[in-house]
Amino acid sequence: MGAPGAPIDATKRPKAEAGDHEIDLAGHYVLPGFVDLHGHLGGHEQGTPAEYVLKLWMAHGITTSADPGSGNGLEFMIDHKKKSEANQITAPRLKPYVTFGQGVKEPIIRPEQARAFVQDAARRGADGLKFFGLRPDLMAAAIDEAKKQGLRTTCHHAQLAVARLNVLDTARMGLTSMQHWYGLPEALFTDRRCRTTRATTTTTTSRTASRRPDVSGGRRRPGSPRWNAVMEELLKLAFTLSPTFHAYETTRDFMRMSRAEWHEEYTIPSLWRFYLPSRTNHSSYFHYWTTEDEVAWRDNYRLWMTFVNEYKNRGGRVGVGTDSGYTFNLYGFSFVREMELLREAGFHPLEVIRAATLRGAEALGVADRVGSLEPGKLADMVVVDENPVLNLKVLYGTGAVKLTEKNEVVRVGGVRFTIKDGIVYDAKKLLADVRRMVREAKDKEGFEIRSPGR
Repeated sequence: MGAPGAPIDATKRPKAEAGDHEIDLAGHYVLPGFVDLHGHLGGHEQGTPAEYVLKLWMAHGITTSADPGSGNGLEFMIDHKKKSEANQITAPRLKPYVTFGQGVKEPIIRPEQARAFVQDAARRGADGLKFFGLRPDLMAAAIDEAKKQGLRTTCHHAQLAVARLNVLDTARMGLTSMQHWYGLPEALFTDRRCRTTRATTTTTTSRTASRRPDVSGGRRRPGSPRWNAVMEELLKLAFTLSPTFHAYETTRDFMRMSRAEWHEEYTIPSLWRFYLPSRTNHSSYFHYWTTEDEVAWRDNYRLWMTFVNEYKNRGGRVGVGTDSGYTFNLYGFSFVREMELLREAGFHPLEVIRAATLRGAEALGVADRVGSLEPGKLADMVVVDENPVLNLKVLYGTGAVKLTEKNEVVRVGGVRFTIKDGIVYDAKKLLADVRRMVREAKDKEGFEIRSPGR
């Protein structure tokens, strides 16, 4: 982003050739394309069409997205990856990770079976593997084979398995990144292996959430010997944190998430129904969410954010991941909100943008091609007419509220253009397409978004 009014040396400007299209971006701000480390391409459960998700991502400047899990199947993801690479569809470049064990007919119970699964995933075109936790010998074999096959690895250290392997254990095995926060508190304990809770623990499909996380007792505080030892070892291992703060924001502010202003025009009916409190839907654990629960989670966020910010300050890699499509977390909009939460954690706005671009590219092993605006890299850019360093909210598709000197309330910002592989996409038109999809789905069903329970 250059300073407004800075002189331009016209002699160094490339000359447009016949057929080239020029865009006057005077007064605009240009950033590298955004990289989402945790972007699920919809799912059968949510009933979200791929086009709907992809256009929301592109409308918010996301030009690279890793899908840790490939819930619709690896073949589905590979198909969309190839079409994106050929620019046959409006989509970020996609990096599909396959969930370990996905689609196997027989349980994986031996290390050689784990290795065979990884070899097959590499053969089928996966870019990486996602784990939820395994028996230690199986995890060690799978991670080792992934390194041999050139695959990256990430883990959601599920609470049903974290007592055996926490973040430090798996990082020592060679895991390249973690998702969310599970497994990190357990690595900091000195008097236990897993967390306790102050109320019941609820399991919904593959996610387990403690209603009130324990932030006392066995967890050592910032600056303690154990805190420093864990952080220093993760730094030496060049481990990547993808905290996905926004994925759990419903836990600390149910009202904010369930009534976010973009739901009305951009949340498709099937997704809204999936969001609602349920005893069967994935990640729907807020069955009777109380003030006490929210206060406990705010306490948890303070420690979580402190660790992540300090990790960044000591040179650690932190990227932006969203885990969209769950708990009122909407595709595209969630990326900007995750950036805001990194800012709340203590990141400077420029550090937030770096986490959303170059750090994400490094985590995916594609920093030689994307993540920054440099000669020799692909032309992935985000163009906005307001300064995101002053206000990250201008990146939202709904823009930011501003009062003019004439005392008029206006909306400003919103990404104007997303450029991927040098192809220019009008972000406003992409959002209009999404609004049309949502409106047609609502009209067909006679659907109206209402507060949960009303």
